[in-house]
Amino acid sequence: MRRLIPLALPLTLAGLVLAGCAVTAQPAASPSASSLSAESSVESSVQSAAEVDTTIATAAAELLEANADGTVVNDDEWDIADAETVTLSGSTASSDSASVRIDGSTVTITAAGVYRLTGTLDGQVVVSAPDDAQVVLVLDGATIESTSGAAIQIVTADDVAINLAAGSTNTVTAATSADADASAAIYADSDLTLSGSGALTVTDTGNDGISATDDLAIIGGTITVDAADDTLRGKDSLVVKDGTLTLTAGGDALKSDQTDDATQGYVWIAGGTVTATSTDDGIDAQTDAVVTGGTVSIAAEGDGIHSEVALAIAGGDVTVSQSYEGLESADIRIAGGTTRVTSSDDGINASGSSTSTGGGMGGGGMQDTGETVTISAGTLIVDADGDGLDSNGSITMTGGDVTVYGPTAQNNGALDSNGGIDVSGGTLVAIGSSGMAESPDESSAQGWLAATVSGSAGSTVQITDASGSVIAEYTAQKTFATVVFSSSAITDGQSYNVTVDGTATSVTAGVAVAGGMGMGGGGRP
Repeated sequence: MRRLIPLALPLTLAGLVLAGCAVTAQPAASPSASSLSAESSVESSVQSAAEVDTTIATAAAELLEANADGTVVNDDEWDIADAETVTLSGSTASSDSASVRIDGSTVTITAAGVYRLTGTLDGQVVVSAPDDAQVVLVLDGATIESTSGAAIQIVTADDVAINLAAGSTNTVTAATSADADASAAIYADSDLTLSGSGALTVTDTGNDGISATDDLAIIGGTITVDAADDTLRGKDSLVVKDGTLTLTAGGDALKSDQTDDATQGYVWIAGGTVTATSTDDGIDAQTDAVVTGGTVSIAAEGDGIHSEVALAIAGGDVTVSQSYEGLESADIRIAGGTTRVTSSDDGINASGSSTSTGGGMGGGGMQDTGETVTISAGTLIVDADGDGLDSNGSITMTGGDVTVYGPTAQNNGALDSNGGIDVSGGTLVAIGSSGMAESPDESSAQGWLAATVSGSAGSTVQITDASGSVIAEYTAQKTFATVVFSSSAITDGQSYNVTVDGTATSVTAGVAVAGGMGMGGGGRP
């Protein structure tokens, strides 16, 4: 039987389960989607994200609640004492288990149970068990290398777990192809969970590293994956709850790409440490990308985090040190945690909404096409060569601390929206170029100021009130020509000084800079 665990649990509550039953692993689905597995013999219910973990901000919780259940096999669902040993010995293997079939260098597991694999195999481990079987593979000093197809392939089973034994070092290597039936070093036509406290190194020189056609969950282990294409791929969902992951991808590092169900195709980082380097996107979700905890470090040649529907960061520590566009989705929500973004184009880009009919500048003009950037809490630091905060729709800020450095080019702006910028809380500073400079709307509840002032990387920028008291101070990261600032300390109509390296410029709060692209704040020039 399976245990259905609400994955929305914070790490401190990770041990909380519904007693007496095998319950489903679920990213806080809506009540209509919450149900027990057909195999369960005990009736119960699964709590929503809000009921289980009130620390998850609403901005992220409502996305998790809208998604389908994701399955995980937890370590307390099986006992290592029940394990049957499979000894790998070069081009063959041995086992006393009647459920293990050995044909040359192919080891096939045919029934539910726990199997401990140790030794070295130049071949393949296959799971071909009944459709309702739960199979646990405990890697305990195992090295498996395949020159023809996946090294570990789950052909049939219900739920499969790969557990990394404490203190063990394990290696899985393959050279799969994109058109193969199993196109990853570890490939599962089932739900797949990786757990434990040991180490695993996975290499695939032909295609993906670890791939599951259903749900892929990482709940422990020190895992290093180097793949020609995607490193981690859960078609229905990819959830990281714990573990230390080091990922090097020729394609996307973390990916979920289910296109047939709007409640699937999501990536959720709830904990752990993820370090990813990718030729394409760091995180790529067909629907939602959600970060509620953990430490995430990305160096991507494509987007840092990309999702087609919504992207929420509500906790944890996220650093995108290199990207084309840092965070990109139609609906971007910053609701907690600390996020640092460096990009060669837009830092935060809200584009591609399903309500769009023409897109932004490159798609048919400057009309508001419905995309949103919403900032309610947390710290966001953006260093962009393109637009800093960019929305083909609107930008709304109700809280948090946002700092934007750049761009330097006149055809981009630190703030850029088609539908206006509304600020009612938090602290916002945008230090960038002047050609496309935009200010918050005049209707914004919180005061703001804008100044045409110039400086270079390392310049000190101070905001002071009429009495000379310092409200805020920043060190510029690059050349700039304008400063936009908003905080609860600013009152519309009052005079303030923006001082750069000792040279003060007086401004009146609520007046946009001349020659910029201010929306409601100062109107177009």
